[in-house]
Amino acid sequence: MARETFHKDGPLLVVASGRDTISVATSIKRLAPENVFIVQIQHPRFLLNRFDLVITPQHDYYPLTPHAQRQIPWFLRRWVTPWEPPGRNVVLTVGALHQADSTALRVAASTWHDEFATLPKPLLVVNVGGPAGNCPYGVDLAKQLVVMLQNVLWSCGTIRISFSRRTPEKISRILVKEFATNPKVQIWDGEGPNPHMGHLAWADAFVITADSVSMLSEACSTGKPVYVIGAELCTWKFADFQNTLQKQGVARPFTGKENITESWSYPPLNDTAQAARQVIAALTQRGWTIHA
Repeated sequence: MARETFHKDGPLLVVASGRDTISVATSIKRLAPENVFIVQIQHPRFLLNRFDLVITPQHDYYPLTPHAQRQIPWFLRRWVTPWEPPGRNVVLTVGALHQADSTALRVAASTWHDEFATLPKPLLVVNVGGPAGNCPYGVDLAKQLVVMLQNVLWSCGTIRISFSRRTPEKISRILVKEFATNPKVQIWDGEGPNPHMGHLAWADAFVITADSVSMLSEACSTGKPVYVIGAELCTWKFADFQNTLQKQGVARPFTGKENITESWSYPPLNDTAQAARQVIAALTQRGWTIHA
């Protein structure tokens, strides 16, 4: 693909994602090192010099600290810890890259207008993920979430709850049992179009479980209040990510004492656009131009 493309159309920009792309990058570079520019999304852990740019969250470098090293068994450190500090070809973001920018949210607001525009306000969207190795939780957190939502229900016009594909049934069952018949609460059953983008566009506030960097990154790009439950259970770089969100004022712990009618705001995370600007700047230095 690379050989055919740059022979026909000139320079080639390759964007790779994941941690198993080093061999691919090496092969492509051998074809024409001056005509190929490779951008790696997520940290490949080693051989970063094989890529022109590596775009990765800053918490990927958290394991370099002594405190984090104590949280990781020594025989695993070489696989989860970057071998060296970020070089000039590494672009650090706060969270994950995603497509929920202002343009996408405007489109989603229009697409989901008929379903969400008439809902009583404020609309609180609750996104429940699934326990992970470094953000473990179980039914206790689900029961805690139930109590907290009951406590803030008075200040909500509508609550919409959705689960991810990673949500264990034992957790979703608790919330469904408690709120399925409550007229203020709507639970997406997984049928039909996924309302996730509509939720981002129309919500007045969010409650999100701490396990999902992606869901939190998307919600924090809206500038709307984001409350996190379970952050205290996270360890290693995931705890560092939660701390960063709170220090920047883009997320707060969910306590169940909130008044959802009282909004607050912050400069939205804009990682994807900022990373794109870094790519364009690097291409410009090479003398390349991207035409929209």
